[in-house]
Amino acid sequence: MLEIKDLTKTYHGGKIAVSNLSLDVQSGDIYGFIGHNGAGKTTTIKCVVGIQEFDAGDILIDGISIKEDPIRCKSMMAYIPDNPDVYEYLTGIQYLNFMADIFGLSAAEREERIRKEAEDFEITEALGDLISSYSHGMKQKLVIIGALIHRPKLLILDEPFVGLDPKATLMLKNKMHQMCDAGAAIFFSTHVLDVAEKLCNKVAIIKKGQLIVSGHIDELTKGESLESVFMEVVSDVSTD
Repeated sequence: MLEIKDLTKTYHGGKIAVSNLSLDVQSGDIYGFIGHNGAGKTTTIKCVVGIQEFDAGDILIDGISIKEDPIRCKSMMAYIPDNPDVYEYLTGIQYLNFMADIFGLSAAEREERIRKEAEDFEITEALGDLISSYSHGMKQKLVIIGALIHRPKLLILDEPFVGLDPKATLMLKNKMHQMCDAGAAIFFSTHVLDVAEKLCNKVAIIKKGQLIVSGHIDELTKGESLESVFMEVVSDVSTD
């Protein structure tokens, strides 16, 4: 569903943010993307969703290049950033209808999906309020609903649990599992290794823009904790 092929991204001044990164996220995967601050996680994600251009390599969404057909690629995916930066002069329902318009949902589809998701995340009563009045957690819930509304084949998340209360966190985890059971794929970054270990079937560890290790989590951990494996491989790379 998502294939990253030899991705390289260099910023002005020659700083290499990502170097020859290759990953394959298949339908049914919940794929964790792990690394220290500044490792290249967010840069990779922004390249995947078409926010940033990249210097070399390619990114394929269901076999289609994001370079060659970005609109079609974006129609199949959804992106939840680490900071819910939304149009604060809109009400919650206006924002969700805007998202439904972008993805061409019918009146019946959007009404049912907005009702269901808003009830699940317990923000129904706030949908008529301006987004500027929302807390960080409320904005995060709204962005999640907007991302799920068109039933994407690929869900990309950058630190998705930051700002969510425990109940909303559990709801999002359940929805991630439901999506993958239905054939979707999920690729997300996180600093919370316990979450990745319990939620993901595959993980990749990145350091200074380079992929260190990736694969099925059971094969990588071999009975150890993901935290132990992460510290071990990062330390090994540091001493090379």
